[in-house]
Amino acid sequence: MTAAASGLRRVDLCGLEEVPAGTMKLCEVGDDLVLVVNLNGQLHATQGVCSHEYFELDKGFLTGESITCALHLSRFSLADGEPLDPPAELPLVVYPVIVEGGRVLIEVPPGSLEVSR
Repeated sequence: MTAAASGLRRVDLCGLEEVPAGTMKLCEVGDDLVLVVNLNGQLHATQGVCSHEYFELDKGFLTGESITCALHLSRFSLADGEPLDPPAELPLVVYPVIVEGGRVLIEVPPGSLEVSR
């Protein structure tokens, strides 16, 4: 089933070469931010700001298979967005990633991106 047939849209975030293994990149989608992380070739995409307090997650650091926010050191699983360390209580929204033609895309419903705040 295509994205259009499922009611979803594909959003182009960046080129695959812009996110080498072990790095992350903050991408703008309208007024929203999406963090793309490359963990040894496996790509993840989450909301780009911490769910605890507005702070851009690309300023944080990767710790194993999680991202740590540099503001209050909340840590989140990249697999499902769940908070692993306080003070964050809400999970990050995780977006499905597709790589197509050397581009990193997410598949999401129409409208504004879902974000935990």
